[in-house]
Amino acid sequence: MNITFLGHGSLQIRTGEHELVIDPFISGNPLAKGKVSLDSLNPDYLLLTHAHQDHILDVEALAGRTGATIISNYEIVTHYQAKGFEGHPMNHGGGRTFPFGWLKYVNAVHTSSFPDGSYGGQPGGFVLKSGGKCLYISGDTALHMDMKLIPLDGKPDLAVLPIGDNFTMGPEDAARAAGFVDAGRVMGVHYDTFGYIEIDREAALQTFDRAGVTLLLPEIGETLEV
Repeated sequence: MNITFLGHGSLQIRTGEHELVIDPFISGNPLAKGKVSLDSLNPDYLLLTHAHQDHILDVEALAGRTGATIISNYEIVTHYQAKGFEGHPMNHGGGRTFPFGWLKYVNAVHTSSFPDGSYGGQPGGFVLKSGGKCLYISGDTALHMDMKLIPLDGKPDLAVLPIGDNFTMGPEDAARAAGFVDAGRVMGVHYDTFGYIEIDREAALQTFDRAGVTLLLPEIGETLEV
């Protein structure tokens, strides 16, 4: 499984022949300009953790061009199905085997509304198993005790956690979350995109180091192997 950081909370995941894009927010992210482009992405599936604009901005552009199937909670998927896009709804605790692997929609503690203020269902995260590897993508979230359920489905080889604070966990809680989910490696996301979530990278690295966890902060466009 290869994971490319697309900036903010956006990821491209390749599992064998399949390409997944998580929470596409690229065209509106000034930090991504010149590093990644929508035209370089050809997802078969779009996985959406919640409905905030900084996680769904480019959904329609990508799905309209590629015909990608949108996977998210019931409310988000029906929102896009009403616009003519393909979708597969899930809800918390539900798992399903897809052509790219096994996927479970899990709890997150956050909010979820579309840019127009309409209801976006309850936010969530994903556990993905593919090719003998396990990936936990928390989505935007606070630290919560349900994270301790994640390793019951398999110890994550990598956890993707927000570290920008203010709207989500900061580095201290994200390091605690790594312990809750039993992950030795964390990819930090949802930081530095705008003023509220700018972080001290060195301090964040030190926080994780003290917890005995490796924090990875890839550059936008950089690919990691899981």
